[in-house]
Amino acid sequence: MSIDDNFFTKNFISRNQKVELPWLESSGIELYLKREDEIHPSVSGNKFRKLKYNLLQAKRLGNPILTFGGAYSNHILASAVGANLMGLQSIGIIRGEELAKDLQKTLQQNSTLRQAKEHGMQFEFVTRAAYREKDTVDFIENLKRQFGDFYLIPEGGTNSLAIKGSSEILTASDAQFDYICCCVGTGGTIAGLIHRAAPHQKVIGYPALKGEFLKTDIQQWIKNRTNWSLVANYHFGGYAKYNLDLIRFINDFKQQTNIPLDPVYTGKMIFGILDGISNHQFEKGSKIVAIHTGGLQGINGFNQRLQKEQQEIQLIS
Repeated sequence: MSIDDNFFTKNFISRNQKVELPWLESSGIELYLKREDEIHPSVSGNKFRKLKYNLLQAKRLGNPILTFGGAYSNHILASAVGANLMGLQSIGIIRGEELAKDLQKTLQQNSTLRQAKEHGMQFEFVTRAAYREKDTVDFIENLKRQFGDFYLIPEGGTNSLAIKGSSEILTASDAQFDYICCCVGTGGTIAGLIHRAAPHQKVIGYPALKGEFLKTDIQQWIKNRTNWSLVANYHFGGYAKYNLDLIRFINDFKQQTNIPLDPVYTGKMIFGILDGISNHQFEKGSKIVAIHTGGLQGINGFNQRLQKEQQEIQLIS
């Protein structure tokens, strides 16, 4: 049942919050965070932007949505909540067939999947080998035979409609900034920012994944634009990888600024930006805006992981 099917037609303009750190003042550089995380507790940040036009299209067609993700995927939860807001059914193809063996135990231990199910998502758990075939014609045709007609949203949500939505993150007032920074997963958000950036602005992406493939993936959406670059050495080992220095940094940043960061995306980006400022990689007098893409609902699950790995530290939410 739809809670608010007008949610995705709203024109959200996020506030730019200045990062107040004593040493930043002396650096001569101003850093702001665009608080996209404040849009919605679960459909926040770039998830709202990337889902917006996809869910509106699914609503017009009258089809359930079907998408893909891992057990702790912010995209899976956002898709379930977003579909519910629109009065749509949702189907999640989840990597890891072992999760279905004792589903009640899985849901008890995994807040992401539990909340997705509470918002009406139907799960199909598949092997990791099968999941790697998710983009093939045969795999999609099998899903259609199983579930009937559906509106397909790719893993991570990136497609042309997602890029259209992501371009709406920036407004005319953001022309004051010299640099626009964002974390990078599948590349849809940065592609939208590259399209919307003013001629004098440079867009810098901080990938959470290892590998050169991201540059190629992004280029297919932006044609010949050259106003962007990737800084690829702040992934901390790859997607969902971390070390204790990163956890301590996120906690220190929260205590000093009262701005929460997630450990998969925004924490790594802000670490990279501040390290870049301290190493004089930004011109003195520059103004930087970094996009806070949300993902904060994943902190509880990450803390469970830290506890399971017998780490003595926990993330401050």
